[in-house]
Amino acid sequence: MLERVLVPLDGSQLAEGALAHAVALAQATGACLTAVHVLEPEKQPSQATAIDPLDWHLRKAEATAYLETVEHRLEGLELRVEMLLLEGNAAQQIVDFARSEEVDLIVLSSHGSSGLTPWNVSSVVQKIIFRANTSVMIVRAYQQTEQSLGDLQYRRIAVPLDGSRRAEHVLPLVTALARSAGCKPWLVNVVVRPEMPRHAPLAPEDAALADELTARNRKAADKYLGQLEERLPDVQVRALTGDSVITTLHDFVNEEEMDLVVFSAHGHSGSSRRPYGSVVTSFIVYGNTPLLIVQDVPQEEIEPGDAEVAAQTGESDSGKGGRTVVHARTTQ
Repeated sequence: MLERVLVPLDGSQLAEGALAHAVALAQATGACLTAVHVLEPEKQPSQATAIDPLDWHLRKAEATAYLETVEHRLEGLELRVEMLLLEGNAAQQIVDFARSEEVDLIVLSSHGSSGLTPWNVSSVVQKIIFRANTSVMIVRAYQQTEQSLGDLQYRRIAVPLDGSRRAEHVLPLVTALARSAGCKPWLVNVVVRPEMPRHAPLAPEDAALADELTARNRKAADKYLGQLEERLPDVQVRALTGDSVITTLHDFVNEEEMDLVVFSAHGHSGSSRRPYGSVVTSFIVYGNTPLLIVQDVPQEEIEPGDAEVAAQTGESDSGKGGRTVVHARTTQ
C-alpha cells in the first residue's frame, strides 16, 4: 500500500503543519516516514558570487540540528523514521528524490517559509505536485489547527467515485485510514444533468427527456453505491445530482465540513498522459480541505510536458546537490 511517506520541511511552522498528517498516514499503513529538509544556496546578487564555505557549513549544521529536533518530536510514536538533508534547489531535489527512490506519497503543506500568499498553493508546492508523478497530499497551511503528533484523526472523509476502476484505486488506502481513525468514509457519486441546447428555452419535451435521463442515471448511481456498500465494511454512500461534477463536489465537501478528500489521480475520462484529471486539478487549485491524491498511473507512463522536455535539453547544474542521511531508525 504505502512503504515510504516523504514530508518536506523547511523549518517554518507553516510547513510543519503537514507533519501530523504524515504521521497519521504512516501509522495507518505502517510506512516509513522520511522527513526531508533541502538546504538551498542563498540568492546571490550576481551568479559570479561564490558561496562562502564557512557560511554553508554553519547552515548545514543548523539544518542537521533542526532535523534532529524533528526526530526527537517523533520519539515514542512507534514509527520507522528517517531524517534526510538534501542540497540544491528545493523543488527539483524533492522531485528527483521522490522519483529515484520511488516514494509512495509526498505530504506537503500548501505554504512554507515564504509565508501565506493569495495563491492556494505556493510555487514550490505546485512544481512538486505536478512533476513528482507519485501520490501527494496537500495540507492547507491557512487552515492549520493545533494538533499533537500522533493525535490526528480523520472523522469525515469524502471519496468521490465515478464508477470506474481507476477511481476505485483509492479504496484500499481509504479503508486503512478509516480503520485507523475509526470513522466511516463517504463514498460519493455525482449524477450530472445532461446538457441540452442553450440557444433557446428548453421545450417541454426536451426538459422531460433531460429529467428522464437524469432519473435513469441516478438509479444506476444508487445501484453502484449500494454494491460498494455491500462489498466494503463501514462506509457511507451518497449520490448527488447537479449541473457540474466539480461544482457539486466542492459544495458537498464544504457543506458537510469534510476534513479530508481522497481522489484517484484520474477517473474514467482522465488521460494518463497528464498527472491529474480535470476534477482533481480543480481541487488542487480551488479546494480548501486537506487533499490526498492517489496516483493510479506508473510514473514512467506520465508524459513530460513540453516545458519539461525543453528544460531537460539545456539543464544546468543549478538543481543538483548532495544528500545526507542525518539519522534513520525506528522510534519507540
